[in-house]
Amino acid sequence: MPESASVSKTQPINLAQKAALIEQQWSPRVVAEMNDYQFKVVRIEGEFIWHAHPETDEAFLVLEGTLRIDLPGRSVHVGAGELYVVPRGIEHRTAAQGEAKLMMIEPRGILNTGHEGGARTADSDVWI
Repeated sequence: MPESASVSKTQPINLAQKAALIEQQWSPRVVAEMNDYQFKVVRIEGEFIWHAHPETDEAFLVLEGTLRIDLPGRSVHVGAGELYVVPRGIEHRTAAQGEAKLMMIEPRGILNTGHEGGARTADSDVWI
């Protein structure tokens, strides 16, 4: 277990502070684990790629800014303090006009691009 993982179990985690430490947008970083689930913070701006996670739901909690989640046939806007869960297998694309900071909750080992892969695939299981 990474050193940061053991620290997170003994102290509260300041999500805004953790998000501020992330240097590159679209690079989720793990801040805590619960059972087989990871809590990740990420900074985003612009549009991501369309993808799906056939094996799991994916939760987005907006810390700052506004998240747009494009789904087949519609878009959902999620503001600061709001949570949205994309059901497993549903194709989606996240986007933000201006920077947004999010927490994502998903099982350990899930790639941010699902099975699409490509240049936007971030390393998985990187702690901050």
